[in-house]
Amino acid sequence: MANFIHYDFLLQSEAAKGLYHQYAENQPIIDYHCHLNPALIAGDHLFRDITEIWLEGDHYKWRAMRTNGVDESYCTGKASPWEKFREWSATVPYTLRNPLFHWTHLELKRYFNIDEYLNPDTAKGIFDLCNEMLQSPEFSCRNLLSKMKVEVVCTTDDPIDDLRFHSQLAQEGFPVKVLPTFRPDRAINVQEPEVFNQYLDKLGEASNLDIGNYTELLEALKLRHDYFHENGCRLSDHGLSTFVATEAGPKKLDQIFKKLRSGKSISVEEGEAFRSDVLWELARMDHSKGWVQQYHYGALRSNNTRLFNQVGPDTGFDSIDDVPTANELSRFLDKLDSSNQLTKTILYNLNPADNEMIATMIGNFQDGSLPGKIQFGSGWWFMDQKDGMERQINTLSVMGLLSRFVGMLTDSRSFLSYPRHEYFRRILCNILGDEMEKGLIPNDPEWVGKMVADISYSNAKSYFGFHD
Repeated sequence: MANFIHYDFLLQSEAAKGLYHQYAENQPIIDYHCHLNPALIAGDHLFRDITEIWLEGDHYKWRAMRTNGVDESYCTGKASPWEKFREWSATVPYTLRNPLFHWTHLELKRYFNIDEYLNPDTAKGIFDLCNEMLQSPEFSCRNLLSKMKVEVVCTTDDPIDDLRFHSQLAQEGFPVKVLPTFRPDRAINVQEPEVFNQYLDKLGEASNLDIGNYTELLEALKLRHDYFHENGCRLSDHGLSTFVATEAGPKKLDQIFKKLRSGKSISVEEGEAFRSDVLWELARMDHSKGWVQQYHYGALRSNNTRLFNQVGPDTGFDSIDDVPTANELSRFLDKLDSSNQLTKTILYNLNPADNEMIATMIGNFQDGSLPGKIQFGSGWWFMDQKDGMERQINTLSVMGLLSRFVGMLTDSRSFLSYPRHEYFRRILCNILGDEMEKGLIPNDPEWVGKMVADISYSNAKSYFGFHD
């Protein structure tokens, strides 16, 4: 039985169909934030089976499997690839109305041309067919990117990374730009002084500095920031629980740093002052080089202590936080803007209750220097599905300029996630097409179509400047 991923999937009006097929469908992809492994691209890795490429590292699927009563051995444990795939296949029918149901069948269709529903009856046939196809060079990492018309991939990289795989790809002239993103989260995670100091030792080695005081920490980060820029980096990214904007003078900051360096714990207020200042200094570095800075905030991580201790972080035990953010965010951005050092910025909130706050906050710091300088980022994590995307699109439309939006990204560790761009584009076209037919916006396919093409591709191309 053919599944529901047909030519006009999600397109519920003639206007929506026209917008998507004429203006969105064939646009290239700029994936400006993801977690793909650059080593796999550099080595042009061929995956051993569908379980490796599709299930390993996918905490979305693991959460659904656990909810369906599947034992951990089939998620992060030592079960065989077939056993893990079998248990996922048995879970899929129960994901109806969860975005995983859409994503699963969209990915099977786009990469493997499989029209069947995945369930216990079809699992073995799909498993065998996918595994056979994955042995073909057509399914190597590089060819998977090319197949989906990807122009740019921005990976997520720690300041201590040597970026040798990005360098290799650039030297080889691989037509898809694979660029690093500067992600210095571990330089501000000071809750555990021992872990923090171990990281500072590695940062010192990477920057060829002995980091003994706060000034030397900033110098080390600046050296790595310069190194990343030399290797094509044009974005930073920060994963925050919430924003902080606590000011402290140089003497106080050095005292806090020395306390940490000696292995002592610091107070909550001292931690906020330290994180605030490091983030401000990093933002000034971004501004000096014309980078785009990204802030992902609002996750409450590693909630399940027992299973965290068993399987580690980023395995599906995170959720949405509800910490008030507006005041600190405003003060954080305003301090940078006051000295004219606020660079292009994208804000991603995990809690949809913050949508209106973010959509109005970005308007406070648009300064006319370029279109859409401060961006309300696309639906992230729990929100990168149909309902979350529609909420983000509608809120931005009402309180900002949707026309200047830089569009979708994968934020994924999987090489099979690129249909998420198609998913987003179909949802966007369905919203606009519906309003065209209802007379809420002009029924002018060329005018609205240009807006669709801009959001799908052209805005990101202009905003990030990867092609400069």
